[in-house]
Amino acid sequence: MDNKQTTNKLPDNAYRELKPGEKYEPVMPAGSTPREITAYSVLLGLVMTVIFSAAAAYLGLKVGQVFEAAIPIAILAVGIGTITGRRNMLGQNVIIQSIGACSGVIVAGAIFTLPALYILGLEASFMQIFLSSFIGGCLGILLLIPFRKYFVKDMHGKYPFPEATATTEVLVTGENAGKQMKLLVASGLVGGLYDFIVGTFGWWTENVSTRLAGWGAVMAEKYKLVFKVNTGAAVLGLGYIIGLPYATIICAGSFLVWFVIVPLIGYFAPGMTQPVGDGVLLPIGQMSPEEIFAVYARPLGIGGIAMAGIIGILRSSGIIGQAVKLAGKELTGKRQSGLIERTQIDLSMKVITLGVVVALVVTLLFFQFNVLFNWGHTLVALLIVFIITFLFTTVAANAIAIVGSNPVSGMTLMTLLLTSVVLVGVGVSGKPGMTAAMIIGGVVCTALSTAGGFITDLKIGYWLGTTPKNQEKWKFLGVLVASVTVAGVMMILNKTYGFTGDNALVAPQANAMAAVIKPLMEGGETPWILYGVGAILALILTSIGVPALPFALGMFIPLQLNTPLLIGGLVSWFVSTRSKDAAVNKFRKERGTLIASGFIAGGALMGVVSAVLKYLEFDAFATAWHATSGAEWLAIGMYVLIILYFIVDSVRGKKHEA
Repeated sequence: MDNKQTTNKLPDNAYRELKPGEKYEPVMPAGSTPREITAYSVLLGLVMTVIFSAAAAYLGLKVGQVFEAAIPIAILAVGIGTITGRRNMLGQNVIIQSIGACSGVIVAGAIFTLPALYILGLEASFMQIFLSSFIGGCLGILLLIPFRKYFVKDMHGKYPFPEATATTEVLVTGENAGKQMKLLVASGLVGGLYDFIVGTFGWWTENVSTRLAGWGAVMAEKYKLVFKVNTGAAVLGLGYIIGLPYATIICAGSFLVWFVIVPLIGYFAPGMTQPVGDGVLLPIGQMSPEEIFAVYARPLGIGGIAMAGIIGILRSSGIIGQAVKLAGKELTGKRQSGLIERTQIDLSMKVITLGVVVALVVTLLFFQFNVLFNWGHTLVALLIVFIITFLFTTVAANAIAIVGSNPVSGMTLMTLLLTSVVLVGVGVSGKPGMTAAMIIGGVVCTALSTAGGFITDLKIGYWLGTTPKNQEKWKFLGVLVASVTVAGVMMILNKTYGFTGDNALVAPQANAMAAVIKPLMEGGETPWILYGVGAILALILTSIGVPALPFALGMFIPLQLNTPLLIGGLVSWFVSTRSKDAAVNKFRKERGTLIASGFIAGGALMGVVSAVLKYLEFDAFATAWHATSGAEWLAIGMYVLIILYFIVDSVRGKKHEA
């Protein structure tokens, strides 16, 4: 077997458009036969899938943001290979990363939708969560494969693929990954221990607010004005990865709601009791800022998210048309496998077609015997799933290719609105209708999330020269393992924390989904005026060039989970601008990215461990100290310390190291 690589770095034309007659030659040329599928690569990929699925599920339900696992997994894969003395690991590392990356995409699809079943007071079985995730993931893979050539080869150099670029750079510069892995592990231990102490022992509080001071309590009570921040390491790292520009936009949406809209409502309507949607009959003057936000202000964010999704689809209409035409050619054309280079071999269209048919049959049986129990209603639901998934799969891939983020929550909100209206039209409403709508939304959301993430994996493989068919086949196993993991973790977290109440996991996207469909299914008052105002605001933002989706998410996600994103973004800006040498700034920014990734992974993993301990009722070391003002002051001090650690360790980069 020829494992030889012709180069240890990407060609000069990897990121630019090709000149007439020019051809891209990957790191592992088409004529080589690198090792890709081995027991080592598959097993390590599955281990990564389990670990990062659990971590991503906890963090996503906590803050509404699912971190991308591709880069940390790539670093770990290269580092483990280096420590164990393995050679020529590039092909195997791509497979490890590709399988492991199933974690983030499956988790996103599941936690954005399925917790809404618990929020709505419905039951969700392990099989419902598992099958929704697994079927959606399989459909996302199968429906994307015909468009692989268009996105990763035909559009070479025209799409930036930011996440794929970063992951590819990690994999191709594997000789330096030993130090990178040590830094990632060290920061993971720091962030993990920090968050574990808070989550398990409560030595300091997880959130601090201006109510800690006397004047802050007066401002909150009288003027409905409060400032809050989550002091967790994982959320801080997430803000660093997002960066200052997007973190600023997210917080701008949050500040508009909390510092303008909520105080105005409290000032001008203190005696109003008119509820909207699932509101409460309580005078606004007696409501806390948090209650005003939940009842009157949060629907603005829901409307903005939905409109941002519509805008994204309209902007991608040209890509959808081209992708559909390409799919038609692939389905009706004759495959000349003998003339296809190794680096361009996909699963055959016969296999893809058979896979889609099998997935749809399983979906049909699942909906009929586990959800709807009516063949007519089941066929309608199946049609909704297939049409929306097929059309929006390319939109998700296009979004990832251009900006590296997938507007899956906005598209899923649209799916739920359409599904609810259709189901009510055919006679399905109430609790059965809500259950059906959320599970349909879970399948679609997971499919779109998986498709968006998978195009990143395929682009990495294209740059490096792996065999697409190998990535495609083994991706299904990763989806299976991730679906089992997220189903188990979600049920544990629901029993431990829940998704409603003061100390519950926030699950912001799932709460948005629940708020949208409940009045539609039960005949309550839907806050269309607030949705409409949020949608108009998204249109205004788009017209002046401000990304509407992050702004709307900021309006929806609670304040305490947005402010640390801004703090993390400021840390990112600070460490990457201190030197006059651009190379040093670049090195420090990358070093900080590794530290942030460690904070995210370590904090999220320890969050899962803490949840399991609580689930087992292990509270021998817990105290009532966490509810005191002293614990809140200590939280401020500890938060400052971990920020200083973050900055000092990031700026340790020297010019000769860069």
